[in-house]
Amino acid sequence: MQAFKMSKRQQEIIDCAGKILSKSGISGLTTKNLALEMKFSESALYRHFKSKGKIIESMLAYMEHDMDQRLGEAVQSKDTPIEQFQAMFSSQFDFFSKNSHFVVAAFSDGLMEESRAINQAIKKIMAVKYKHLMPLIQTGQKQGDFTDKIDAKQLIHIVMGTFRLMMFKWRMDDFKFDIKKEGDKHIQALLTLMS
Repeated sequence: MQAFKMSKRQQEIIDCAGKILSKSGISGLTTKNLALEMKFSESALYRHFKSKGKIIESMLAYMEHDMDQRLGEAVQSKDTPIEQFQAMFSSQFDFFSKNSHFVVAAFSDGLMEESRAINQAIKKIMAVKYKHLMPLIQTGQKQGDFTDKIDAKQLIHIVMGTFRLMMFKWRMDDFKFDIKKEGDKHIQALLTLMS
């Protein structure tokens, strides 16, 4: 993956944009609201990003880069496919527990209506998950850790669907429950189903 570059101010802007998305949804994320929240003018905002769409694209690109690094490190830190699976999802739950404002960007259907570029950015995030999950699951199937009665792609869809539903429920509950604790329960349930 290419090196990801973002200035400190751009990082602050996408963090703020994520918080607005969490609070007010896509309709609430306007350059006017973002500039007000950041306490500077809209023209100052445009020096860092050309449009609201570019802000969202940058937020998704940041998430893609961060996820690719984290999941790669999680897999390398463990020996068995089961340990790698647990480490990958623990990493995800840890990231979102510290950055709940990114949940809307990662799991919002409303964003997909914004632009083709945003759709492509969301697809890239999904591709990163596949990139790390596919070899892990295939190895686990070969070693007998995971069932081979279900195709690896179908297992990935089940896993990703479970993760997405859990994030959706967490968001609908205003991030009140402990995502790491609940996430660990779901990881264990998935591992039981997959074995």
